[in-house]
Amino acid sequence: MHRGVWGRRENRAEELEGVGLVTRRERDLAVAHWLLAASGDQERARAEWREHGVALLAAGGIFAAIRIPGDLVRVTVKTDDDQAVDDFLHRALEGGPVFRDRISDMYYALVPGSTAWRWNARAWPGLECLGRDCYLGVPVPEPGRRRGRAYWCVPMNSPGELCDPRVVWAMVQRGQTGAT
Repeated sequence: MHRGVWGRRENRAEELEGVGLVTRRERDLAVAHWLLAASGDQERARAEWREHGVALLAAGGIFAAIRIPGDLVRVTVKTDDDQAVDDFLHRALEGGPVFRDRISDMYYALVPGSTAWRWNARAWPGLECLGRDCYLGVPVPEPGRRRGRAYWCVPMNSPGELCDPRVVWAMVQRGQTGAT
């Protein structure tokens, strides 16, 4: 084994031997498969992703979604710049998945399905937790895809990895405090 000037291995392949690496594409496929569990018809949902970039999925099972108005998010971040907002959401929500619907100007933080059962709507004016009996247009899990109606601001990193609702509420409270 050959070592460089600073003692590091120059042959990285030897270091990685036996280590399972997962590509972003493989993660996206795993995330898509997991999200499709929220569809009553997976073939239809796949076709919707291909044709429209969003698929109608049922909330309240494997995930719920906290719907946050875009104005509240931008007041919290103190900018209208989409990339700055996305970067902020990534940091503030600790990498938890969030997507934006451009037409409604709403952000959707995906949280555990049980969140809706504990939701107190009066405590969080302007927000809604979408659970049972709600359907959501979820964008195709392709990070970096920003065309179309909806896109992932913070992509889901792996199947089942969701936002902690307490972290979402803390961020929203910060925005509501800043807005008053």
